[in-house]
Amino acid sequence: MYVPEQVVTNDDLAKLMNTSDEWITERTGIKERRFFKEGVDTVSGMGARAAEQALQRAGKTPQDVDFIVFATLSSDYNFPGSGVLLQRTLPFRQIGALDVRAQCSGFIYGLSVADQYIKTGMYKTILVVGSEVQSNVFELSDRGRNMSVIFGDGAGAVVLEATDEPGKGILHTVLHSDGHFAEELYLEHPGSRRKQRFSPDMIEKGELLPYMNGKQVFMNAVKYFPEVIREALAVCNLTEADIDLLIPHQANARITAAIQKELNLPDEKVVSNIHKYGNTTAASIPIALCEAWEEGRVHDNDLICMAAFGSGFMWASALVRW
Repeated sequence: MYVPEQVVTNDDLAKLMNTSDEWITERTGIKERRFFKEGVDTVSGMGARAAEQALQRAGKTPQDVDFIVFATLSSDYNFPGSGVLLQRTLPFRQIGALDVRAQCSGFIYGLSVADQYIKTGMYKTILVVGSEVQSNVFELSDRGRNMSVIFGDGAGAVVLEATDEPGKGILHTVLHSDGHFAEELYLEHPGSRRKQRFSPDMIEKGELLPYMNGKQVFMNAVKYFPEVIREALAVCNLTEADIDLLIPHQANARITAAIQKELNLPDEKVVSNIHKYGNTTAASIPIALCEAWEEGRVHDNDLICMAAFGSGFMWASALVRW
């Protein structure tokens, strides 16, 4: 994992808008987040830092990687994607690089893609990265308050490799979407729907800012998180009691608490680090996985459950036997 050095606390934000540490903490569970530094941190660059660490811990070099899957909603450029920028940053071969735009579910979608490539025998070793720079898309003002206090920047990465060990690795992934809710959490402009992609008028009206219907997101998240987890468990003939560690997308501490209660999981079986990093979208699950591993919470043969819900609406889960 990699997170920028700049720590932004709730009190820091309270100096820029009508909010407070108490207000943010009560509604989100967030105490601080990381903001990128221009000229130092980029989406692909942070992904490269996380990738280097993941490869080193896996005993691999960039030359061992056969394919890159890069999950992000905040690419360095509108095009090309950040995957090819990562490919040129480290000494990879001229391997394929696929960008995945599945927002908060992006990392699990990326895992699913990599899993299938490996299972079909097309590739042996795949790097999956989730990386986001989001702090510069929000307006740090009263107008942008409801979203700007939630999100942060960072990156996480994992190395996937084929194994002959029965019952180990990615057991199953489940992917869902419902585009009827697309406009409940989205960034419309600059898009391709209008003749003019952006204008001073759009800036003035706040049309270049993301929009979120928080109530709608919360209601659907607490419904679909448990459903998609149970769906994966059922396919594998497992139950909630078999989960050794749940790593949910870090969207909101209240959402995580609702999932934990629904699945009847004790605190020691649930990873929550949103208080430190906020919502880092596609990067949140790999960052949380990395921290849990570093803290000794991930053990050989553990059943790790990862799940996410977000813009689209898109939701997903993955079961991994470590």
